[in-house]
Amino acid sequence: MRALLIANQNDADAGYVGDRFRFHGYSFTECFREHPDEWPDLVGHDLVLLLGSEWSVYWPEVADNVAAEAALIRAAHERGVPQFGICFGNQSMAFALGGTVERAREPEIGWYEVVSDMPDVIAEGPWLQWHYDVVTVPPAATELARSVVGPQAWQLGRSFCTQFHPEVHESIMARWTKGPGAAELERMGSTAEQVMAETRANIQVSREHAEQLVDWFVASR
Repeated sequence: MRALLIANQNDADAGYVGDRFRFHGYSFTECFREHPDEWPDLVGHDLVLLLGSEWSVYWPEVADNVAAEAALIRAAHERGVPQFGICFGNQSMAFALGGTVERAREPEIGWYEVVSDMPDVIAEGPWLQWHYDVVTVPPAATELARSVVGPQAWQLGRSFCTQFHPEVHESIMARWTKGPGAAELERMGSTAEQVMAETRANIQVSREHAEQLVDWFVASR
């Protein structure tokens, strides 16, 4: 089965989520957000996986790229192609399908619990979060999990999203917490060392939860 992986050029690691989709027989073609003109046609693909990003959908400097991603999302949704969006992927899907995206009243960066309506599928945590924005889910979508900041998971037809990052493993976090990421954590009153220690403490159960989530998604689509 063929899948499109939508990601930024410098951060296209689908981690545990990608691994589990591959376990179910999917192979990925990487599509970089910076070059939507190079994306292959949606026809013949069985899945769209949208990863996170440092972008926000309302940044004017990436408006054309966001519009291209939204057009792909709408086309996949209309054709019934399953979509799985993570963090920015969640935000771009909400934007594309009629929801809203705005700056959150407070960021969520680190490991958090969530409140889930389906805890046997969407575990209540721990999940890694790294975001400054919040969505309202599209009309007719079903919100499935949330935090005090906003929705954490929702679905509409065969399209499903999480605000948290089920894909992260230790290597991804080691990359995110270096350089600008380390400075970002310090501004938030945290440190790279603290987040990496939390990652090592939580990563095994997080992997199990990610695999459980992908298994449900594949079975229900």
